[in-house]
Amino acid sequence: MRLPLHGAILMQPDILILGSGMGGATLASALASSGCRIVILERGERLADSPEARDPVAIFGRGHFRPDETWLDAQGRAFNPGNYYHPGGNSKFYGAVLLRYRAEDFRPMQHLDGTTPGWPIGYDDLAPWYDRAEALYQVRGALGHDPTEPPHAGPYPFSPVPDEPDIADLARRLSAQGLHVGPLPLAVDIDRWLARAPTTWDAFPDTTGAKLDAENAALAAALAHPNVTLVTGARVMRLRAVGRRVTGVEVLRNGQRELHEAPVVVLATGAIVTAALLLQSAGPDHPGGLANGSDQVGRNFMNHNISAVLAYNPLRRNRSVYEKTIQFNDWYLTGGPGGAPLGNIQMLGRITGPILAAEGGLPLWLAHHLADHSVHLMAMSEDLPVPDSRVLVKDGQIVLDWRRTNWAAHKALVARLKAVLRRAGWPVVLTRAFEKRTPSHQCGTARMGDDPATSVVNRDLRAHDLDNLWIADASVLPTSAGVNPSLTVAALALRAADHILRRGVAA
Repeated sequence: MRLPLHGAILMQPDILILGSGMGGATLASALASSGCRIVILERGERLADSPEARDPVAIFGRGHFRPDETWLDAQGRAFNPGNYYHPGGNSKFYGAVLLRYRAEDFRPMQHLDGTTPGWPIGYDDLAPWYDRAEALYQVRGALGHDPTEPPHAGPYPFSPVPDEPDIADLARRLSAQGLHVGPLPLAVDIDRWLARAPTTWDAFPDTTGAKLDAENAALAAALAHPNVTLVTGARVMRLRAVGRRVTGVEVLRNGQRELHEAPVVVLATGAIVTAALLLQSAGPDHPGGLANGSDQVGRNFMNHNISAVLAYNPLRRNRSVYEKTIQFNDWYLTGGPGGAPLGNIQMLGRITGPILAAEGGLPLWLAHHLADHSVHLMAMSEDLPVPDSRVLVKDGQIVLDWRRTNWAAHKALVARLKAVLRRAGWPVVLTRAFEKRTPSHQCGTARMGDDPATSVVNRDLRAHDLDNLWIADASVLPTSAGVNPSLTVAALALRAADHILRRGVAA
C-alpha cells in the first residue's frame, strides 16, 4: 500500500525517478511530453542564491556547501565525500564541460595498466543522443580543432565561450609546439554568469540559471509539463522487490516513512549511492542485493586520475577571470610508452589567491602572488574497471574501496604536460593529484552489458534481474574513458527514455 504524501502527489505515477542529477533530470525531460505521470524524488532542497555562492573562502575554506555526510574508506577511516544533494545533483557544482567520449572509447583499448572491456553499444549508437543532449544543455563549442573528435551530425548549438587574452596567449604558445588546442565544449551562458559576479563557474554552485546544469536545463524542461512533479527532501532508504518486479520505494521525508509505487522505477542517484541502495535493498528474492544476480553491483568503481597543474612565471601575470575554455587531446589515444593512451588536458577554473590559500595551506600573500602569476590546468587519465574496486555497505555506512589503476599513464601525461608548459614560458610547474577519496567523476558499479552474468543492466539500462527497474546515472558506464562523463550520462538517459516509452510503462 502506498502511504500518504502530505498532498504532494494526488495519484500514483506511471514512472518514479529517484534522483534529479544529470541522469534523472535528463531522463525526465525526455519522458515529460509522453503524458505519463512522472514523479521525481530528490533527497535535497533547491539551492537558493546567497553571498556564499560566489565566495571562494566560503566554498573552499569553510566548505559552506558540503553536505553533512560521512563515508568510510577501505581502512575504515571516515571522510566527507562532497557528494551534493540538491535538484540538479552534483552538476550544481560541475565545471560544465560536456565532452563526447571518443569513438575508440567504446571499443576495447590497450592501456599501460590493462585493456578496457569495451561497451555493448558503439559510438554510432549513441551519436544521435549526444546531439540531443548538446541541444538540451545548450553547449557552446566548435568543431575542427581536435583530430580525436568523433563525427557530429552538425555544429554545436552555440559558439564557444570566448578565451580571455591570457588564455588565448597560452593557446598560441601550446599550438606553436604542434598541439591541437581548441575550445572546451561548455554549458555556460558566460554573460549571464559574469553578471552575478566575476568568478569562474568550476566548483562554484549555480544559483542564477547561468550554468546549464541538470536543474536549469533538463529539470526545468521536465517541470514545464503538468504531468511531472518534483518532491524534494525525500531520501530513498531502500527498494522493495518481489520476484522480477520492484514493488515499492521506501522514502524518509519530513521525519516520516513513506512508500512510493510505480509501474516503472528509475534509479539515478549517482554511482556510489545507487550501488549502496541496491545492496541495502536485499530481500528474500534478492539476498545479495537488488539487481545483483551477477555479484557486480558495487564492483568496477572508477574515478578519473586527475592532477591539478599550476604553471608559474614570476614575470607573467594571469589577468583572467574564468580561465576554463581550452583543451587538447594530442595524447588521448597515444603518446605514452609503446604508444599507450594517456588522457585529456583542459583548463581548470581560475585558481585565485583565496582558493590556493584554502587548498594549499599557504599564506594569503603568497597564494595571491602564485595564483596571479600562473596558469591552471587539469590532466585527466582513464581509470580502468577492476572488480575489487568497489562500493560496499557496512552497518548502514557506505564504504568506498577505490583501487586506483593506470597511474603510470597518468604520471606520463603529467610529465608531458610539464614539458610543454616549460617550453611555452612557465619555468616552474607544480602538480597535485586530486585526493583519492574524492569521487569527482564517480562511475561504474552497475555496469551495462549484454551478459547478465557479468553486468547489472542491459544495453537499454534495464536491470537484467528486474522487469521494471532502470538505472540512469554514471553507475552504468562500463569504462570511465578519459574525459568528463556528464554528457555521456545525459545521452544514455535520453536513449533509455526512448526505450522505456517504446516498451510501455505497464510492461
